[in-house]
Amino acid sequence: MKRAAVIGQPIAQSRSPLIHGHWIAHHGLDARYERREVGPDNLEGFLERVRDGEFEGCNVTMPLKGLVADLVDEVLPEAQALGSINTVWCDGRRLIATSTDGAGFLAHLDQSAPQWRRIDGAIVVLGAGGAASAIVDAFQRAGRDQIRISNRTRARAEALAVERGRGVDVIVWDQRAAGLRDAAVLVNTTALGMTGKGDLELPLDDLNSEAVVADIVYVPLITPLLADANQRGHVTVDGLGMLLHQAVPGFERWFGVRPEVTTDLRSAIVADLTA
Repeated sequence: MKRAAVIGQPIAQSRSPLIHGHWIAHHGLDARYERREVGPDNLEGFLERVRDGEFEGCNVTMPLKGLVADLVDEVLPEAQALGSINTVWCDGRRLIATSTDGAGFLAHLDQSAPQWRRIDGAIVVLGAGGAASAIVDAFQRAGRDQIRISNRTRARAEALAVERGRGVDVIVWDQRAAGLRDAAVLVNTTALGMTGKGDLELPLDDLNSEAVVADIVYVPLITPLLADANQRGHVTVDGLGMLLHQAVPGFERWFGVRPEVTTDLRSAIVADLTA
């Protein structure tokens, strides 16, 4: 039996086993995907178990995403500048790592709102953490060269802008609403809007009526930002699809089958979120 896992601390809240379990059942695989409570102190030991073949690989969540790069044999180019890993697999006895967050976000955006590619204007990203870095990188790889970042801690936004290079500008957090003018896509990567984390409190009056609004928060599925955007007639993209799409490459690496993100899978996860 092939085995893979999601590791982090805490880990009980992870929906990854539901996603991968759905695909395992759909494809009739002799495989298992499980949660494993792993902290910084025992991360290296768990990765050695992957190297030894006990697991095909793993997904990595907080607080481990920034620690994996120094413990594997190779980090793929798309993840080298991000400082954040979410997928590991073994090639022989070599541990390979990457980040699928940016590609997962863009795949969901393309599936849910493909018109975004035809809309001229800036990409506005709220937040400057690992998810923001991956999403900015994905937009750059898609050819967008006008990106604005706004974060409550300005220094982090400036550091990310320097890291991502030319075409990335910083908007002061208190002036983030003004930065929406001529935006094609607005993406919230902060925890604001998540249940128990406070509201983003962002008026959308200056946002282009054609702009797409996305939020990577998926609890609740419709955040206050998305509710406001829906009311104003914007096309909106929730955070659940990113979670689903980012899981595809790892599953393919571990189990040899490329799964699809379907309405049945989405319905199963939504049912769990609202249970």
